[in-house]
Amino acid sequence: MHFFRGDYVWAGFQGPAQRINETWKGLTGPVDAAFRNHNKDKPLEHQRTYVFKGDKVFCYFEGQLVSGFPRLISKEFPGIPDNVDAAVECHSGECKTDSVIFFKGASVYIYNSQEEPPVKQRHWTSLKNCTAAVRWLERYYCFNGINFTRFDPVSGELLSPKPLDTRDYFVSCPGRGHGHASRQNATLMSLKDHCSGQPFEAFSSDDKGRIYAFRGGLYFRVDSNKDGWHAWPLSHTWRNLNGVVDAAFSWENKMYFIQRSQVVIYLSDQIYIPVLGYPKSLQKELGVSEVDAAFTCPDSSDLNIIRGGKLKIVDLKQSPRMPTQEKPIIHSEVDSAMCNSHGLFLFKGESFYHYKDVEELVASTELPKPGNISERFLDC
Repeated sequence: MHFFRGDYVWAGFQGPAQRINETWKGLTGPVDAAFRNHNKDKPLEHQRTYVFKGDKVFCYFEGQLVSGFPRLISKEFPGIPDNVDAAVECHSGECKTDSVIFFKGASVYIYNSQEEPPVKQRHWTSLKNCTAAVRWLERYYCFNGINFTRFDPVSGELLSPKPLDTRDYFVSCPGRGHGHASRQNATLMSLKDHCSGQPFEAFSSDDKGRIYAFRGGLYFRVDSNKDGWHAWPLSHTWRNLNGVVDAAFSWENKMYFIQRSQVVIYLSDQIYIPVLGYPKSLQKELGVSEVDAAFTCPDSSDLNIIRGGKLKIVDLKQSPRMPTQEKPIIHSEVDSAMCNSHGLFLFKGESFYHYKDVEELVASTELPKPGNISERFLDC
């Protein structure tokens, strides 16, 4: 992540400042806005960094200024005004399509070069003027001075209960940080440390291939560490979800969370949206009263529920949903389970056990060689 202020730029969350013109050829500060483009359908634009200053836009790729830049904003992004305040890329699946969100004053401009017209103007009244904006770990943040708030990139809805201080979250300042007051709490810090070896209550992958590990009311993104490992409260991604997750699974673009005797469901078309009418009782929703782990496999409507050394199968297409099969398995206890394109994983303590599929699990009479969760999934 890059932070621009005046004539200087900071790379990453800590480290010395550098003059912008030392690392960004042809550019001097201050700059108005910047974003890293995401558009796999246009390889000449994908992963380019665009920096805006006045009526011009500069384009960089792998640290080099792209030939033909700087250009007028009106030529490169027709319909976008000069002197923008902020800009942020929005990925398909989080927005409806790959697009860019520009901010100027109280106006918001959604830019998509593949649509006609390419610009849609919005007025997001709940969001204050953004002096900068950024996408990080699939979340969208609007900065106003030293404070920031999180927002929904589709509706502009404010997702932060109150503004937070940038120095506590996005930059490293001595004596500051949202975990500073609790650093002496060894238990809490152990839960937040992805390499601590603490067991996870649940693992799950969604239809987009994102993998999550759940521990003590927090979660980690397991499939990507490019932005650094970080534990997040559940409500950061799943609104109003709190507490321990006992099991989680995905089916038909929905993510199910089991917490004790209840089930709550979130739609995952773009951002996660809670399904109305939930939570419901586990018995009413799935026909069981308790679970140790629950998982679905790709291209299957079978929900596999593990409880006390037995595997129960619930066809999610049936109504009412009830277990139709019950089979013994070699594992007497598991913490969680997950099935994806790489096979079936059962988790217990610090270890995981890998099977090709459910059939191999049911047929096994000996445990496979255990693997280490932290090494295999968390890059420790």
